[in-house]
Order: sequence, then C-alpha cells, then structure tokens
Amino acid sequence: MLDRELLSILACPKCKGDLLYDEQRNILICQSCKVYYPIEDGIPILLIDYAKPLEGLEEDYREKKA
Repeated sequence: MLDRELLSILACPKCKGDLLYDEQRNILICQSCKVYYPIEDGIPILLIDYAKPLEGLEEDYREKKA
C-alpha cells in the first residue's frame, strides 16, 4: 500500500494529471492518458516507457495472478 501523502503529490509523467491508486492491482491509473503505471516493491514506476494501456489491464492482471 502506498502512503497517502505520497499519493497526493504524484502526477502522471506524461500529462501531469492526477493518478488513481488501484490497491487491489497495485497500480496507478491515469484516466486522461488511459494508461497505468506499475508499482514494484512499493515504488511507483512513473516512467512513460513503463506505461501500459488501460484496455489491456484485465488481461495483464489475469496473467500476473496465474
């Protein structure tokens, strides 16, 4: 789980918009850009090259759980 204070200052590296934290999937979502960013070992990976499209989110999530 990410610290709420940290979440309040994080922004999308592409559009500088707000990010939503999906605690169940442990990702940060940018609804404006329609992408999500992974969180690895409690560290948000906010690099544009690591962004993945939201449309593939369910498939990626199922693969990780398998």
